[in-house]
Amino acid sequence: MSPGPGAGSAPASLTATDKISTFSSFRIRNYRLHFFGSSVSNIGTWMQRIAQDWLVHELTGSAAAVGVTLALQFLPMLLFGLWGGVLADRFDKRKLMLGTQALLGLTGLVLAALTLSGQVHVYHVYALAFVVGLATVVDNPARQVFVSEMVGPHLLRNAVSLNSANFQSARLIGPAVAGVVIMGVGSGWAFLFNGLSFIAPIVALLMMRTSELIPTERAPRGKGQLREGLRYVGRRPELLWPIVLLGFAGTFGYNFAIWLVAFTDHVFHADAGTYGLLNSLMAAGSVAGALLAARRGSRRMRFTVMAGLLFGVVLMVAAFAPTFLVFALLMPVIGLVAMTFQVTANAGIQLHSDPAMRGRVISLMMMVFVGGTPIGGPLMGWLTDTFGARIGLFAGGALCAVAAVGVALVLARIGGLKLRISLRAGSRGVALVPRDPEELAAA
Repeated sequence: MSPGPGAGSAPASLTATDKISTFSSFRIRNYRLHFFGSSVSNIGTWMQRIAQDWLVHELTGSAAAVGVTLALQFLPMLLFGLWGGVLADRFDKRKLMLGTQALLGLTGLVLAALTLSGQVHVYHVYALAFVVGLATVVDNPARQVFVSEMVGPHLLRNAVSLNSANFQSARLIGPAVAGVVIMGVGSGWAFLFNGLSFIAPIVALLMMRTSELIPTERAPRGKGQLREGLRYVGRRPELLWPIVLLGFAGTFGYNFAIWLVAFTDHVFHADAGTYGLLNSLMAAGSVAGALLAARRGSRRMRFTVMAGLLFGVVLMVAAFAPTFLVFALLMPVIGLVAMTFQVTANAGIQLHSDPAMRGRVISLMMMVFVGGTPIGGPLMGWLTDTFGARIGLFAGGALCAVAAVGVALVLARIGGLKLRISLRAGSRGVALVPRDPEELAAA
């Protein structure tokens, strides 16, 4: 790898003063390869997610069982997530991704073989979900940090947003195709496509020009690297509190598989095709949110917190949608708000992190965001099974909204602000204003 950015990596016109358009990162060849390779495997990933959720529901008839599957898939991130960040900081990200992508493809092929042969049992799905989680522990921080090596800091927010748009665009196609495939020929063919789809990102990684990557400082092997990463985040409120908010959202709010399965089956009494449609509608909003984020410059942390609050509120509104049409129309809104929150938090955390620590910061972020699912998934599944889909969805949204308000109050206190409520005509009813010097001294 060259000691500096290759000339072909970023054209001379890409400077910190240039205006960023929606697709600015496409000017970089390595990123184009990454984007289009990932787009194929992302479609397969969404097909497998839908087929896996529906297969577990068919085998067990339980929303809680779907939650257990999600929990097992994300449990490795909770247990070993920080180690994935250490590996991402220490080793070549591209080589790590070659290994993880191959393992993810293999799990899809094994599940396809079991399902097509008629030998699949729910414990097979559980075991393979856990293996996917193990691969993701390393793949996630390596892939996210690798983005900065492809595009550099100036285009990082743009590339993160485009990656999210890529993943969510696949969600428009994958669930719809999966619904047709499941009803037509069975879940096994969806798993087979997913397994084969990982050929595309592997080929893309092999075709990259390593001389055009922007190298980042690698952390040397040493003791205490996990503790060092935790201390680093703990000393920085601009990292700590967005991660806390992401943790609440990931644990209690991003359990869409549980709720959409339950609403499809028990509230609207529909089939796998309807489940796929609801996922696709949510994805349409997510794509819009990601593309809007790709055009934005830096945002204040208050924007991320407000997006987190709005996400919780929209979930609570959707919980009591009176008809299927209203519920379906709310899916794009949920997708847009959820993606706006996720992208702005992710990009802000990366931009505020030192490059040598970024892998560990990202792994901690993903550990609390994704790793909370082993707690939230079964809990939300139990609430949904016991009290109904509407109560389960409302509870998840309420917890996210309360967390956003709590984080906002903490950040306001750290920033020397206080909440002012004014009933006078012509003034802002609710606003954050600087605290008096006497109040700051007393605090």
